[in-house]
Amino acid sequence: MIARGFTTYRWMIDFEYEGMVETAVVLLLASLLRLVYQRLIRPPPPRICGAPGGPPVTAPRVKLRGGRHLAYLETGVPRAAAAHKIIFVHGFDSCRHDVLPASQDLLRRLGACVVSYDRPGYSESDPDPCQTERSSALDVQDLADQLGLGDRFHVVGFSRGEQVVWSCLVHIAHRLAGAALVPPVSNFWWRGFPGGGVSRRAYAAQLPQDRWAVSVARHAPWLVYWWNTQRWFPPSSLIARDRRVYSPPDLDVISKLAAAAGPRRRPHKAEVKQQRVFEALHRDMIVAFGEWDCSPLELSNPPPGVAVHLWHGADDRVVTPAMSRHIARQLPWIRYHGVPDAGHLFMLADGMADRIVKTLVLGD
Repeated sequence: MIARGFTTYRWMIDFEYEGMVETAVVLLLASLLRLVYQRLIRPPPPRICGAPGGPPVTAPRVKLRGGRHLAYLETGVPRAAAAHKIIFVHGFDSCRHDVLPASQDLLRRLGACVVSYDRPGYSESDPDPCQTERSSALDVQDLADQLGLGDRFHVVGFSRGEQVVWSCLVHIAHRLAGAALVPPVSNFWWRGFPGGGVSRRAYAAQLPQDRWAVSVARHAPWLVYWWNTQRWFPPSSLIARDRRVYSPPDLDVISKLAAAAGPRRRPHKAEVKQQRVFEALHRDMIVAFGEWDCSPLELSNPPPGVAVHLWHGADDRVVTPAMSRHIARQLPWIRYHGVPDAGHLFMLADGMADRIVKTLVLGD
């Protein structure tokens, strides 16, 4: 009887001891995972422009709904005298200083004012932790209203910035006078692409590191910061500035721009990510390849009175033109402009931006 009681007591002690060990192991693993998340996976907080310890505010800014600010830059004729108002949406790893490269002479002759703005988290515009494709369009609308651009205005998006233009066509088409997408970065997971077809082939045509980067942005956005800052695997080619992503026409454009401007071609380069890389580049990727409320391919009717132009270089290796051609076939009210012997950066070549602006404003 005593022996049996002792055995039972010993079993209870062993059971409690094993439970304590398991609890300790779980707590240790949880602590390690928390440490890994805090040190490696979770991005550091942004350095807000104008906040204590943050970069200074040097640009004119407008205040949006919810209190955020957008910084902007104007080129061309003054807003008050402009016959045509154009909002230019910059691309990936850029800012308001990377303006629509149309000649000032053309803008004066057309009576056009161009407003280029920093997208959220870039340069001097406040980050938007709740950013979606819809909020991007509402930012454009708020900017136009704050600057008094009128009931209708034109929008031009370059590269990743064209996704904001797509969102404008979905959410605020009634405010647009015209739209140009040059050359558009499409979301491989937009509804409306045929299963196993053009979007899958376009995805497969990317460099392997870019397939991984956009997949992480799509399926594990909480890992985007770690993926693009770790040293074990190559990050996005654009973040890594890997020139293999560019075609020979692109490299020619880059070479000519560098030769013309010298080593200070982009003196604002450091300003682009001054509020930290996550709020600029990484969140940009998450929004670009995440879930959209409405796919542009679901637009059934052309926006009333809005001429939409889509430009794409035939030798674009950053974004294959196949997806753009498919969109233009499915939405026949979009005028497709294929540019032969051109890559992703063709808008920066001599005369191309003038051609795009004239087509947009005059319908040439």
